[in-house]
Amino acid sequence: MLPIPSEVGATLADVITRNPLFTALDELLDQDGSVSLGELLDKAGEQIYGLAVLLLALATFIPGVANFISLGTMLVGFQMMLGMPHPWIPGRIQSFEMKRGRIKETLARVEGYLAPLRLKRAPRRPVNPRLLGFIVFWTALLAALPLWLPFSNILPAAALVLLGMALLEEWALLMWLGLIGSLVTTLYFALSIRELIQMAARLFQWILHLVGA
Repeated sequence: MLPIPSEVGATLADVITRNPLFTALDELLDQDGSVSLGELLDKAGEQIYGLAVLLLALATFIPGVANFISLGTMLVGFQMMLGMPHPWIPGRIQSFEMKRGRIKETLARVEGYLAPLRLKRAPRRPVNPRLLGFIVFWTALLAALPLWLPFSNILPAAALVLLGMALLEEWALLMWLGLIGSLVTTLYFALSIRELIQMAARLFQWILHLVGA
């Protein structure tokens, strides 16, 4: 359950609704004992994609690992495009069991961070997971490119954060904002690569002229 401070509990309770992902997982985690990763994935359904994209996107902000992290994000986006009910994980890993209490505490923290997005006045409409999967795949591909450009990891990472929250919170506006961010990143990369090619061509011509002289 989302922890709400007592002094503002009554006010927040009136404006915040719970994310259905955390509500569904709470029903599974309210029992005692352990739970397997496969059970968590089956219970979470498609919304687990949003949480996966969001966490991977946050890691993409870290220089030096963004390219490798983005390969995992591409895989998540590709599985969304295929319409898979949840991310594919090898059966041996799915059978791995974890303490329900620890998972519930971790999810409570994540839900607390996302609480401001759960305002009732914010419109909610289900987003198309296949379309979102394509945008995630393309944006992660941009982030995976080994380009030494300013903001080469920050721009796609910011777009992926919006896309992850769009799926997790079923907020179509965030999906369109993420799409705009992806298009801006694509344009920035295209123009930068074109400029680099032109600079390399001019440098090559200068070298040929220097050698010929």
